[in-house]
Amino acid sequence: MLEEALEHLVKGIVANSDDVQVRAKRLRKGKVLEVRVHPDDLGKVIGRNGRTAKALRTVIGSLAGGRYVRVDLLDLHEVR
Repeated sequence: MLEEALEHLVKGIVANSDDVQVRAKRLRKGKVLEVRVHPDDLGKVIGRNGRTAKALRTVIGSLAGGRYVRVDLLDLHEVR
């Protein structure tokens, strides 16, 4: 559910919505959501002074209901 919500929010922000990928990884203490976007859209997702990224993390954190969730924003071509 968190992956779909995050993907929906990010697709509404970016110009290249077909390039948005959200992948979940499990950790011992929670979950990591990796968001990959087109390099031209990375600045839009981060926002001025990180405000958009912080807002996305706040919304996903509240949807998580107290569980630990980290949101990582990555370039589509970045290897990790």
